[in-house]
Amino acid sequence: MSNKNEKVKEEELEETAAPKEAMNKEEESIATEAAEQTENTEKTEETEEETTEDKLALAEARIAELEKERLYKQAEFDNFRKRIIKEKAELILNGGRKVLEAMLPVIDDLERALQHMEKAEDVEAVKEGVDLIYKKFLKVMEAQGVTQMKTEGADFNTDFHEAVTQFPAPSDELKGKVIDCTEKGYMLNDTVLRFAKVVVGI
Repeated sequence: MSNKNEKVKEEELEETAAPKEAMNKEEESIATEAAEQTENTEKTEETEEETTEDKLALAEARIAELEKERLYKQAEFDNFRKRIIKEKAELILNGGRKVLEAMLPVIDDLERALQHMEKAEDVEAVKEGVDLIYKKFLKVMEAQGVTQMKTEGADFNTDFHEAVTQFPAPSDELKGKVIDCTEKGYMLNDTVLRFAKVVVGI
């Protein structure tokens, strides 16, 4: 009887021990999985931190590059602005150079005419010489875009004419028209350089 009891007890002990061992294995497995998950989480966090740091470093490098580019462009623009100001100042100072150079031969002709006037006995020849110089001067002016206004018999127009006085028109056709010009007007290309001073018929 005692042998049977002992066997039963042993079997019961074995049965109780088996679930305990199984439970220990499960606990170990859970603990291992938990440890692995913790390790993986830590690794993921480290990777995320590294990725963020890399992105930040790249962003800072790009900012530095853009700042350098901005400074370069600003310096380039400053140089361009200074050059334009200098060119503009030179243009203002030397803008009339071309016209003045074109007038120099006319001045030379006038000086020669004055020298000949002192010795000349033929007034007609002197008059002819002065007339040639005048025509030459007009050609120089035309080459620069300066032309005389045609006023004789033209309709009075305040865009081109300045009325110095009014005079009774000799005929009905001349009413409201230019009868006489006391000072010639000039155009520079398509703009008025000087208004013509005229007498208007009424």
